[in-house]
Amino acid sequence: MGNVGLLFVGAVLFMNGLLLLEKVDARAAAVLNLFVGALQVLTPTYLIFTADNDPKKILAASGIYLFGFTYLYVGINLLAGLDSTGVGYYSLFVAIAALGYSFVNFRLFKDYPFGVIWLYWGFLWFLFFLLLGLKMDGLRIYTGWVTAIEGWVTGVIPAGLLLSGYWKHPTEIAIALAVFGVVVFVALWPLTRKSSRAAAARAAPAAGSVGAPT
Repeated sequence: MGNVGLLFVGAVLFMNGLLLLEKVDARAAAVLNLFVGALQVLTPTYLIFTADNDPKKILAASGIYLFGFTYLYVGINLLAGLDSTGVGYYSLFVAIAALGYSFVNFRLFKDYPFGVIWLYWGFLWFLFFLLLGLKMDGLRIYTGWVTAIEGWVTGVIPAGLLLSGYWKHPTEIAIALAVFGVVVFVALWPLTRKSSRAAAARAAPAAGSVGAPT
């Protein structure tokens, strides 16, 4: 059941990345956030109630709530037109918690791929904190691309491999994920900075013309 939820986490991250890149309308993206948020609250609740008081199963399921509440929060924010600061600071909480879940996956569960994936999520939610909580709008394009890419790398592809039985050779998968993340996200930075500067340059004359006397 958790793997099915992971598939749709990939879908909503991809959608939210397109939202940040201004390819998708905010209200349209809000609907999918609410659907996936509800799923990611129901899923861990079911897993915990059927865990037979197994602490490891309960611990593994508990992390899913972090994402369920994120997507519900984002969906409501988008529909109601609320300020994003609350989502941003909640994202800081998620980013810090993700480090703990990464440690647990590495040390307790010996699940090295998901140890790396939790680091991906920690990085992404920290970007959400910077963008939404601290209003560092220059990170919007970079964060949009990271979000969309993580939708596939941490959601859709792992879920597909797990559901089809092809999730094998975990050490090799963990190494591949770590190398991919470092190379791609470092390479994206200068590319998106150019786009951000170009967008700011285009916006500046428009802002000046609005404030100019007539």
